[in-house]
Amino acid sequence: MMSSKLLKLEHIKINQDLKSQQDVFELIASIAVDSGIASNAVEVVEGLIKREHESTTGFQEGFAIPHAQTDTISEPGIIVISSKKGIEWSSLDGKPASFFIALLIPKNQAGTTHINALASVSKMLIHESNREALASADSPEKVLDVISSALN
Repeated sequence: MMSSKLLKLEHIKINQDLKSQQDVFELIASIAVDSGIASNAVEVVEGLIKREHESTTGFQEGFAIPHAQTDTISEPGIIVISSKKGIEWSSLDGKPASFFIALLIPKNQAGTTHINALASVSKMLIHESNREALASADSPEKVLDVISSALN
C-alpha cells in the first residue's frame, strides 16, 4: 500500500484553465517546486514529456497518470490536477483527459516506490465509483478524501 503522506492538500488544483499537455506538465512542475518535492521545474517537465513519449499515460474516461523519475525530484509526491476542458492525451480509449494524477519519484526510489504508487493509483481508477467521485469532486478537500480512502 502507498502512504497517503505523498498527497497533500496543496498538491491538488481543480478546475484549472489548461489547454495542452504542456500546460498540465508545467503546472505539475510548478506545484512540485513550490512544495519542495523537486528543485527544477524544467527537468520535471522534461521527465514527464520523456515518459509520455515512451507510451501514453492516458488511462480511460478522462483520467491520466503522468509520471516522472528524475534527479531533481527529492521526495516522492502525488500531484492532482483537474482541467475545465478535456485535453488530447492519446488515451487508451481515445477520449481526452481532464483529470491528472501525477506521480513524481526520486530516481533513487524508481523501483519499489514508483511501482507501488502506480499500482495503487491504477487499482483505484479501475473502480467506477472512485472515478465518478473524483470527476465530480468540487474541492481539493473532497479529492484528498477520495484518494486517501481509496489508497488506504
